Amino acid sequence: MENSRSESYAAAGVDITAGYRAVELMKSSVKRTMIPGADTDIGGFGGLFVPNLAGMEEPVLVSGTDGVGTKLKLAFDLDRHDTVGIDCVAMCVNDIICSGAKPIFFLDYIACGRNIPERIAQIVSGIAEGCVQAGCALIGGETAEHPGLMPEEEYDLAGFSVGIVDKKKVLQPESARAGDAIIAISSSGVHSNGFSLVRKVLADSGTDLNERFDELSGERIGNVLLTPTRIYVKPVLALLDKVPVRSLAHITGGGFYENIPRALPDGLGAKIYRQSIKIPPIFPLLAKLGNISEREMFNVYNMGVGMTAIVPADRAQDAVDCLKENGEDAYLCGEVVESQVRMELC
Repeated sequence: MENSRSESYAAAGVDITAGYRAVELMKSSVKRTMIPGADTDIGGFGGLFVPNLAGMEEPVLVSGTDGVGTKLKLAFDLDRHDTVGIDCVAMCVNDIICSGAKPIFFLDYIACGRNIPERIAQIVSGIAEGCVQAGCALIGGETAEHPGLMPEEEYDLAGFSVGIVDKKKVLQPESARAGDAIIAISSSGVHSNGFSLVRKVLADSGTDLNERFDELSGERIGNVLLTPTRIYVKPVLALLDKVPVRSLAHITGGGFYENIPRALPDGLGAKIYRQSIKIPPIFPLLAKLGNISEREMFNVYNMGVGMTAIVPADRAQDAVDCLKENGEDAYLCGEVVESQVRMELC
């Protein structure tokens, strides 16, 4: 390792040996994610994966990419870096599962102002935890040191995942029918969208991240906001095995109004029962602090619903029971109707 040290490069702000040290520190985390098919050794030039195609007539690869966004600013302020990796994985695999695909591997990209090996290892530990929750392998990644491009203490985090599904099992919005039930699967909180607005609300209201609120049962608001995004892969795969799911929607940026219609064909709309929605207290608190209307809140945030599943009405209870058996808080939240109004809260 020392033989690779470049004094000139270090003077320019890049410590090559820090990268090697980070790789050594993250190896145990990466090892946790190995599943059958993963054939890789961290530090190689490419991640290898041998997919199991047994029983598939026409395998289709489904990919998803995303980052954590400005939620990272909270991690910087609180100096907590072991959960944002879960968010990064979640934002990718929760999209992939909406096609009915099982995520099989993940790769990350970390850009930093200065490579602090222990911090990089913390970030990767979260990524590995997310991969374990999703049942996919972390087969590679990249850590890039960018002195002068970003502050030394900051970093950006993104990644992508690939999943696989038999073509005949790909979920399509066109499968939805008028009269179908819409099942809500609860979120863990704000997840990873809308944090530019969150940060503006906190700044404008003079709220400190360490401030405690009765609405949050006395918990620090920063800790609540940093709660990682819930990963729905395993419960949804179990649901797909038991119930004829028409389509799925991952409730991310754009909230209810943008995402639920993406699981529906033209001519059909989602009628959501407002009183059924289980809204975590962080959302009314943000609305109060920022004087934000309920319509805007539902148009930006998941409001307590991280994913929706559209199923035949006569299988709605089966869907709810299956999701609950697999650790999710699920409930009926609406129905599919014939309408040119794509999303309606009533």
